[in-house]
Amino acid sequence: MLHAPPKSSGDFLVLTHGASGNMNAPLLVALADAFASAGINVLRCDLPYRQRRPQGPPSPANAKEDQAGLRRAVALMKNHAGRAFLGGSSYGGRQASLLVASDPGLVEGLLLLSYPLHPPGKPAQLRTAHFPELRTPTLFISGTKDTFGTIDELKAAIDRIPARTELVPIDGASHGLSKPFKSVAEITTQKFVDFLR
Repeated sequence: MLHAPPKSSGDFLVLTHGASGNMNAPLLVALADAFASAGINVLRCDLPYRQRRPQGPPSPANAKEDQAGLRRAVALMKNHAGRAFLGGSSYGGRQASLLVASDPGLVEGLLLLSYPLHPPGKPAQLRTAHFPELRTPTLFISGTKDTFGTIDELKAAIDRIPARTELVPIDGASHGLSKPFKSVAEITTQKFVDFLR
């Protein structure tokens, strides 16, 4: 689903969903509307695993296919004249970060919402092995009540990224960042625009 702003900067953001969701997740819709209002074209898209079946979690064996789907979405949007950005919520953000770690020139900025640092209750199982390879400016948005990683855990992990980063905590929000969606979307959009100015 393409959100085209009335007055476009030419920049675009490809935005995708978490493991249990799809491109119609309320947070993604609110974000796409907010970014479009700021002049940024947004493509909300389903990852390949969600295109194959409407429900159920992704398979770790198909993660590379999901990354390839994001690469295709970015390529599709590259006919815009401006800068390319990639973002995602939870699983979608993780796949975006893995893709960009392996291809640093793909986009000019990453937006990671509720990055799933580790499974809930398993802080030793970090999903950060690729962080030292991330060379793309990255903005993290995370709730202070996210069971997939505390703000302090995220700060420590983000320190391993050699690119410019920023972490924006959303007070009282859980992993879904639903406090409320419109407010989170407005905060995220302003922070992202400022971060990549």
